[in-house]
Amino acid sequence: MPNHLLRHFNLLGILIYGIALVTVSILFSEYALQGSWVAWGATTIALFFGMTYGCYRYWSRIGRKDFIKRLFWTALCLRALYVVGVYYYYMKETGIGMEYAAADSLGYHTSAQYLSQLAREGYLKAIFQQLNAHTSGFSDQGYVLYLTGLYTLFGSNTIGPRLLKALMSAYMCVSVYQITSRSLDERTARLAAIMALFMPQFIHYNGTYLKETEMLFLATLALERFDRLIRSSDHRTLNIILCVLFTLLSFGFRTAVGMILIGSYIVMVLFSEKEQFAPKKKVITLATVALSIVALMMTPIGKEILFMFKVNFTESDYMVVKYNHYGMKYADYASYKTMAPGVFVLPLTNMVEVANGNQKMMNGTYFVKNYLAFFAMWCFVAAIREKKARSFRLIGSYTLVYLLMIAFSFAVNSERYHLPALPGIIIMAAFAMTHFRKKDFPFYYVYCALLLVAIVAWNYLKLAGRGLIF
Repeated sequence: MPNHLLRHFNLLGILIYGIALVTVSILFSEYALQGSWVAWGATTIALFFGMTYGCYRYWSRIGRKDFIKRLFWTALCLRALYVVGVYYYYMKETGIGMEYAAADSLGYHTSAQYLSQLAREGYLKAIFQQLNAHTSGFSDQGYVLYLTGLYTLFGSNTIGPRLLKALMSAYMCVSVYQITSRSLDERTARLAAIMALFMPQFIHYNGTYLKETEMLFLATLALERFDRLIRSSDHRTLNIILCVLFTLLSFGFRTAVGMILIGSYIVMVLFSEKEQFAPKKKVITLATVALSIVALMMTPIGKEILFMFKVNFTESDYMVVKYNHYGMKYADYASYKTMAPGVFVLPLTNMVEVANGNQKMMNGTYFVKNYLAFFAMWCFVAAIREKKARSFRLIGSYTLVYLLMIAFSFAVNSERYHLPALPGIIIMAAFAMTHFRKKDFPFYYVYCALLLVAIVAWNYLKLAGRGLIF
């Protein structure tokens, strides 16, 4: 991809963010974001768009090994600096060194403190009794057990686990590069890896005490290991064990992620070329996977999977009920029926003061995903046109099925629940960018205009729904 094309995309992204922010601030001046929140957003936008262009421009010419080294060490240093800086920022803002409204984070922290005390005193059986009594299921226990292990060995300092998050997130960027270079091409792989390096969501969650970074790490590495098993001749026992291990561990962070990983493996095998999978080998592999799924469904994880489907489809209008309870106008717009078509784009960025602290702090972070959504969706056109659709059978099936599940659930507009799909969205967006043609620009400009209108309309609804404007 010519450097000037990426520069054009990035400059227009910065421009749209600026226009949206100024428009919302003028139209709803009483509720315009304070300067500190604008500074967070502007820094985020400048870092992502500016550094993505700069690094792609210079790193696209270096060797593969040098690229991986620069990618990993830059990602690690950036994330480690953010972890330390944002810890002191949160200490000043919240007094506890954790993000705004840190209900889940505090729950994980206090639970791990208590369980680590039990572990040090030798009451190991009591740990699992407590987990079963006070958590909502297996997918709510993995992160607490992980923190319990760290606290037992090293004490309950909260900086250490966050620095480990930075390490995991940095290596995840390398995994994004590896899986993309094997399945697609080098220029797409480098752009996807650099976007992962500067992706605001990936950086932000290193500074929180939530489980999202570890979950992304496990899911991305599971996909990368399985892709390596299928596409290369590296069938060592260690690679098989790692793939199975990462997949099983992902169930301990979010059941849906582990379930969809297994589904994407099946799609990968079904649509593999004969050179990779002979028909006999394909049948044996699928039969093995099917038996494994049956065995899995007979465990507590299987019961949780069934419960998850029940919750998704019976409580999909949870947000409508919640907003109606608070007497908010336009509550019906929170329904999955209204929001599902925009699942690639959602949630839209918040640029008014009525949002909570985390949403205001992440106004630029949300926008980056809103903007990249066009390229992720345009990937379908580019992949068919370039005859590369089969190359997306693993990462594409994982991303699409996960988004489809989110689209018909209560979490359709919840930013945290969209995160597991983000590595796939980045890869798809990078492919569309590197295979963009002149005749594609009219569709791109229309999307940019629609995004601008949608952001203004969304912020209007947030205010009007609360009766603050008419």
